[in-house]
Amino acid sequence: MGVTVINNKPPSHFSGPIAVSSDRIQTITAGATLTADDNGSVFVLGDAVPGTITLPAVANAGFECKVYCGFAITTNAVVASAEGDNMEGAMMVASTVVDVNAADQVNFVATAENIGDWASFFSDGTYWYVDGRALTTGALTATG
Repeated sequence: MGVTVINNKPPSHFSGPIAVSSDRIQTITAGATLTADDNGSVFVLGDAVPGTITLPAVANAGFECKVYCGFAITTNAVVASAEGDNMEGAMMVASTVVDVNAADQVNFVATAENIGDWASFFSDGTYWYVDGRALTTGALTATG
């Protein structure tokens, strides 16, 4: 079995533990507007009223982030596109596929949420591709 070289870079070998920086994990306790510096981050809703997380411009191709519910929220938490109408994808919510079609935002719905529900967002420069999982019916919705 051979080794495939990608981009003319030789394969790498690691020994010992690999540390992943915890500065890419951020707790959201109030609304936030993300920037290119937040690329690759994981956001955890950590307050009853976490507010709205606004994604950067979709033109930031390659930007990705993931949002987890980490608290029993009492007010809906929103992940919104800066431009609107450019979220596409599907989320699995209580064994039912929820279509994300030209949506403006994804909602973590208060009282339906479960700690550990999540949604991920990735930009190709044209669309925000959305994937997500939630335990309870209605816990994740897409509107727009």
